[in-house]
Amino acid sequence: MSRVRRTSYSVTASLMFLWFAGTALVAMWFTFRDPAIDHRLVIAGALLPDLIGGLFGNTWVTHTLLAPIVLMSIFMLGTIGRRHRRRLVLALPIGMFWHLVFDGAWMNTQIFWWPVTGLSFVGASMPASARSFNLVLLLECLGFVALCWAWRRMGLTSSARRRLFIRTGRLDREITDPQTKNY
Repeated sequence: MSRVRRTSYSVTASLMFLWFAGTALVAMWFTFRDPAIDHRLVIAGALLPDLIGGLFGNTWVTHTLLAPIVLMSIFMLGTIGRRHRRRLVLALPIGMFWHLVFDGAWMNTQIFWWPVTGLSFVGASMPASARSFNLVLLLECLGFVALCWAWRRMGLTSSARRRLFIRTGRLDREITDPQTKNY
């Protein structure tokens, strides 16, 4: 990958913060609605592939399906017999899976299915590297809207719920319980 392409991806990736944080948080809400999961780690996992890419100038491995699977496997093996610890750490690879979904990583089979499709990344480009600045700006605005929606829907306007979220990453059970009519 040329230096110019790597730089342009790093700039694009660094601009994509709200999109991944917002979509991962909202996707977790609609998919699991689990009060015990650490949503902060889900968001961190959703940001991790581009953060690693920004630090090392290479996003290939973190945008493969193998990366979150390996991380999840390590966490599963490392937390045998420690259910609470497992529940905490699994939020990180789940966030990485959300990143792959909302980045459109599957659109490049050479990268997404690595190493099944071969060991080389030569000639491969990330879908995000082709995004225009206007599209990045639009996605960031949509991410901001998603975060605002989540803020209100998850009851984070309440200082007690906000403290719980900041301290533990968890949401109030009253908000997440499907039997509750308040959502």
